[in-house]
Amino acid sequence: MPEIKHKKSHAVLQEFEGESFEGQRMSGTQLRGADLAGANLAGADLVSTDLRDADLRGANLSNALLNGAYLSGANLVGANLSGANLTDAHLHHAELQEATMVKCVLRYAQLHDAILCNADLSGADLSMADLRADFQRAKLVQADLRAADLTGANLRQADLQEANLTGAKLNATQMAGAKTYGMIDVSGNRVFYGVTRKQQKKNAIRPWWKFWAQA
Repeated sequence: MPEIKHKKSHAVLQEFEGESFEGQRMSGTQLRGADLAGANLAGADLVSTDLRDADLRGANLSNALLNGAYLSGANLVGANLSGANLTDAHLHHAELQEATMVKCVLRYAQLHDAILCNADLSGADLSMADLRADFQRAKLVQADLRAADLTGANLRQADLQEANLTGAKLNATQMAGAKTYGMIDVSGNRVFYGVTRKQQKKNAIRPWWKFWAQA
């Protein structure tokens, strides 16, 4: 029977039936300060679960349900959150460096002061979320950032290619060195900074018959 212990006191916080945590129903469980480093929680139901200050380093949370979960101060460094649903989740001061968050859903999530350096959020839905956080060198390719609050956020050297920032708040946002080719700006316009339309046409892949015709 798998059990979850506190990371410091080692006291048992919760026991579950079965052989692993994968796919377990833990909705609403009190797991504050839990030691879940490297745990396999893929597909688990963690809706509204209290995981504040929990150790989830390197944990597998792919496709997990974390709607409304409390993850403030949690350590998720290197965790796999691909496809996870974190709608309305509380992630204040959470550590998410180098986390894999491809196509995860973070709509309305609270990430104020969270650290997401080098995290991969490609294709993630971050619309209407509080993203006043550190995204330095993060990958946000094709991410949905519509109406998100990025006030004062650190997006230095972040990859924002083809990301959608329509209606986003960018007051005092730091974007030095960010990749923005094909990004949709706050006004809904596609931007091609540093590349003219003429250069785009020149660099485009030409059909084989064009080369044949010139021969």
